Amino acid sequence: MTSVSLTDVSTYLPGDPVPADFFTQHPAAEDKLRHSPMFKVPPARHHVAPGETNADMIERAVQPLIERQGRAAIRRVDVLLVHSQLPDQPFVGAGTEVARRLGLAPRWLIDVANAGCASFVHMLDLARQILLHGDARTALICNAQSAAGQLFTQSQVRGLSQAAIPGDGCGVGYVTTSAHAPVLGIQSRHIAAHAGDMTMVRHDGRKYWEAGEAQVHIGFTESGVTNVLQRGNRLVPQVVRDLFRRLGGKTTDIDSLITNQPNRTFLRNWRDALGLPVERHPDTFDRCGNLFGAAMPITLDDAIRSQRIREGDLVVLAGFAHAGDYAGAAAIRWGQGR
Repeated sequence: MTSVSLTDVSTYLPGDPVPADFFTQHPAAEDKLRHSPMFKVPPARHHVAPGETNADMIERAVQPLIERQGRAAIRRVDVLLVHSQLPDQPFVGAGTEVARRLGLAPRWLIDVANAGCASFVHMLDLARQILLHGDARTALICNAQSAAGQLFTQSQVRGLSQAAIPGDGCGVGYVTTSAHAPVLGIQSRHIAAHAGDMTMVRHDGRKYWEAGEAQVHIGFTESGVTNVLQRGNRLVPQVVRDLFRRLGGKTTDIDSLITNQPNRTFLRNWRDALGLPVERHPDTFDRCGNLFGAAMPITLDDAIRSQRIREGDLVVLAGFAHAGDYAGAAAIRWGQGR
């Protein structure tokens, strides 16, 4: 049977690190969520430059793949999947622009709108199914996160507790029909009961596309944050355990757990629930903040380059999306060094 592998990953972080006091020196006068564990401020994060687009970041993130795999191999990609946390414009996704810049002519080109912070797992699952059940042989999966330097730096949003947590960045994965770093299994759940619990709001009640002076931000409430914390603490360990029940073995066999990284509370609770020591749960939160969907490929690339992940390691990618409407986990036997 054909094996599908996450053969390579590469990343891009925009600009110099932005310190926490960029946000904390001007706190909002009233913010009931200021001391929530959901919003403990990381020391640094990166922001996109003015005018820098999702396609710009993806193009830059792919360059190391081109250097390692060869330009011809990347141009032969059959499947292109792109998730942009903050689309650059309505109606049109970033996928076709990415294909144009990289000289691709993929048979499958999908801009993925769902699965948020866990969309790398979702896109890996989609790519795996397409490669297993058709004649496609290679895929490029791309996560671009550009909300931190645009949405969260607005003058009316910058002082809110939610603003200091996100960071920008981009991660891409090269998926092939090979035994290089085989995907052993993927477990995922779309949880419709939690759909719509994450909202974008303005203080004057306008829709995001209506003109006016109020600025859009995430509609966090005290009860909503409580629900997200409870769901997130439960969903990620649950989906990893479900995966291991299918594969056999124990979660303590995991050599490296790579997750999304909304905050340090989740990171601690997830590894504790799965019985893993901190050294087997790499993260980039203190340097990059909450990278949303880009967190998994960026942290995976960082762990590989720092030799925290070695040949033969059992690597598990896991996370949840939005207010809990998706959870997914993928197990990979990491292959030869790049």
